Amino acid sequence: MKYMMLIYSNAESWAALSHDERIALGRGHAALKKELEDAGKYAGGHGLSDPRETTTVRVRAGAIATTDGPYIESKEHLAGFYVVECADVDEATAIAARIPDAAVNFVEVRPVLDPPEIPAQ
Repeated sequence: MKYMMLIYSNAESWAALSHDERIALGRGHAALKKELEDAGKYAGGHGLSDPRETTTVRVRAGAIATTDGPYIESKEHLAGFYVVECADVDEATAIAARIPDAAVNFVEVRPVLDPPEIPAQ
């Protein structure tokens, strides 16, 4: 199953990062993307399922915490995304926890819908 990992950010948290921290964040993304590509898990984009199926992942002091449903504050915005092929939501959550932004803000994990089959006319 495909999962979309929606990466959120806000201006305050980005401004709080040093130049070196921003570079490290970018390098972390590049390394994770390459690893996912090499493993055949990196995929393209599709429509998203109902937001009620969202799991929000946060990493603080190395501890992973998940909550059901979307969590969006008005100051936060979608900063990027990954679409990853995973066996289940637990694998998707583990990958989302490795996205560098999860340690700064948060990452939502949402199942991707398969396109409906439309019968030929």
